[in-house]
Amino acid sequence: MIRLYAFRDNSCDPRKCTVKRMEKWEMVRVVDSLDRIPRSSLILDPTAEQALSPADRGIPSITALDCSWEVLDTRTIKRWPTRRALPYLVAANPVNFGRPLRLTSVEAFAAALYILGEEDQARQVLSKFNWGLHFLELNAEPLGEYAAAKNSAEVVEIQSYYL
Repeated sequence: MIRLYAFRDNSCDPRKCTVKRMEKWEMVRVVDSLDRIPRSSLILDPTAEQALSPADRGIPSITALDCSWEVLDTRTIKRWPTRRALPYLVAANPVNFGRPLRLTSVEAFAAALYILGEEDQARQVLSKFNWGLHFLELNAEPLGEYAAAKNSAEVVEIQSYYL
């Protein structure tokens, strides 16, 4: 089981915040400072140059950035040892349903877990949301292909098919 962290700055609507709900069920450890994230954690960063792939298996934890990108200290994030971008996926959440690359934090965690071979944990985190498991149904084909890829370059190649 991979440990989950979230950096949250409380800029989102608390009624729609998936991280707050995950925290309530003790599925994620929420931090309010980037310094509290373990340096060994993989950060899900859409600006990262490398895509998440099965080659990243073995990481101890994943961190989602659940915050306003306007106030995020991007210099600190860019110096992080392991940053990865998620490949092309479609949102299943009620706010952005069907929109590509507009995932909630729980969808991002689930996608990362699935790609890293932790399908059961991905299902577990999504199961707390009435629309959650639909995310895996909507993205079954690309997630399966990403999870079978060898490395980041192969994930990017597969992604180009869906773009």
